[in-house]
Amino acid sequence: MPGRVHIVVLLLLAASSGCGSKGSKGTDLAAQEKAEAKPKAAAAVEGAMCKEHGVLEALCTKCNPRLVPVFQAKGDWCKEHEFPESICPICHPERGGKPAADVASDGAPADGTKVKLKTKDTARLAGILTAKAVERQGGGGIPVTARIVYDALKVAEINARAPGVVRQLHVDVGAEVKKGAPLAIIDSADVGADRSRLASAQSRLTIAEENLKREEQLEKEGISSRRSVLAAQQELDAARAERASFAASLAVVGASAGGSGGYTLTTPLAGVVTQRKATVGRLVGVEETLFEVVDVSSMWAELDVPETDLPAVSLKQPVVIEVDGIEGRELRGEITYVAPAIDPASRTAKARVPLANPGGALRANMFGRARILAPSRAAVVVPRAAVQRAKTVKLVFVRLADDQFEARRVEVGATEGDLVEVTRGVRPGEEVATEGSFLLKTETLKESIGAGCCGED
Repeated sequence: MPGRVHIVVLLLLAASSGCGSKGSKGTDLAAQEKAEAKPKAAAAVEGAMCKEHGVLEALCTKCNPRLVPVFQAKGDWCKEHEFPESICPICHPERGGKPAADVASDGAPADGTKVKLKTKDTARLAGILTAKAVERQGGGGIPVTARIVYDALKVAEINARAPGVVRQLHVDVGAEVKKGAPLAIIDSADVGADRSRLASAQSRLTIAEENLKREEQLEKEGISSRRSVLAAQQELDAARAERASFAASLAVVGASAGGSGGYTLTTPLAGVVTQRKATVGRLVGVEETLFEVVDVSSMWAELDVPETDLPAVSLKQPVVIEVDGIEGRELRGEITYVAPAIDPASRTAKARVPLANPGGALRANMFGRARILAPSRAAVVVPRAAVQRAKTVKLVFVRLADDQFEARRVEVGATEGDLVEVTRGVRPGEEVATEGSFLLKTETLKESIGAGCCGED
């Protein structure tokens, strides 16, 4: 807009220099105006300020009265102070006599555009409400999606210890079990064979012990040689090793459950049975999972952190999580792990937050939203309804008086529920329009709003 105004100024000056008589007097006047126009044009290029009136020299309507109809025609005119409204040093002292922004490119109102209502009751009658911008430690945080999963350290997948047939079931899905509780009884020929081998190894061990004692006694009496004693010792060691091997194999299987080939499948931890694939009479192998037992006293929240936000994420960083299935409850924790790899499809990295779950309210695969906080950072937050979009620009309307609002171009950050973080343009404690702010935006987008006024019909 300032560029176009400069062109108008020069055209007016050029037209003025062409008027008048052809006499020497007209020639002198034209020369004088030409001489005056040259330094003013140079000053406009250099952005010189009018020292007397505190605005740009090229736009000063006090020094250049011929510019007045130009600004009036565009609706950019302050009648009270006789300056263009966009640079009025009395209405907008924060602009320093310069346009706040060249809004010709984005079509949105300039930063600092004022909307003056007709009366003090206009805002109330129009339903315009306000709320204070507040400063909050930690800011809005980094918003990410979250998914609740089991604590991987408290999940037990239990399979058959040896191939066999399921004879009896002790639990079903949903049962709460203690550590070591029986889950099923399985009959296994392999286990029966190992028990027979263990009994044979035990007999061999007993005979070897007796034989060693006899050989040692015969050696003392001079009947047996030392070589026979060493051979008996070797046989005893072999018998002990064989027995230990079969005993260790059967210890993995578990306690006997009646009969030579039956064994009891037990749980290694306390928790809830979440899966059961075993059925009575089914032939099972060691490779398949028959039961899943989970301790749900704690869970994990897996966060999907965008690649661009990873530099601001670190271990022990506090996180606030809201889960869709738990209304009105915030969960808090700290990041204990950030994945070293990025998902090539989503361009996010996994972060982990352990969460206590004493009441069992958290369930696997729940979805929610999380905010990764930065404790050392403070941010200004306003209600989401306060932020309006004008073309490609976001605006907030700050209340200056009962009948006056000011448009501020703002930059927004994270969103949390009905609040949004404003990183630039609003200070803590300022009142911003919430409900009804759309009406103020509509006024600023009118072509006649250059005067910054609107009233009642």
